[in-house]
Amino acid sequence: MKEKIKSIIQKQVDAINKMPIDGISQIAIEMIHKAVHVNGGKLVVSGMGKAGQIGLNIATTFSSTGTPSIFLHPSEAQHGDLGLLQENDLLFVISNSGKTRELIELTQLAKGLHPKVKVICLSGKTESNLSKRADLTISTGNPKEVCPLGLTPTTSTTCMTIVGDVLVVLMMEKIKFTKEDYAKRHHSGYLGEKARNENR
Repeated sequence: MKEKIKSIIQKQVDAINKMPIDGISQIAIEMIHKAVHVNGGKLVVSGMGKAGQIGLNIATTFSSTGTPSIFLHPSEAQHGDLGLLQENDLLFVISNSGKTRELIELTQLAKGLHPKVKVICLSGKTESNLSKRADLTISTGNPKEVCPLGLTPTTSTTCMTIVGDVLVVLMMEKIKFTKEDYAKRHHSGYLGEKARNENR
């Protein structure tokens, strides 16, 4: 069993190491920074299923580190929630296959509401329909899932999480986000207490 566990972990590590590092993430940072920190908009993250759960984590992590962000469920967007999208926001859509119908429709609806809104796509398929509708696509490298069926989002969501963490860290450095800034946004819990105490 130990060897099996080690094998699964190693496959995840190998997939992370094979993720493309091509400067696209830096372009994404510039786009997010311009929309949020220059034009006063927010980052609107969206995804379905497991990718959506990763998107929620990315959105909340951005918000807690100084870059206002919100998660928009693509289905709820079609029932009025699209109204939260403003023309100076940036839409960040996540889909491993790049075929998620709800996200393709969301990009169409978003452009219909605000034609100039920029879209970043995070996907394993850089030539997908969703990617072609985006202004910029960040690739996860299209990793093979460690799921024995090859179906359950496992390795793909691990790589999505890594991309999110990379973007968050790069943005924190760009805006010179401090522990004092963190404490102002994270009052309760262990992390809030730690941030406040270390600033005294």
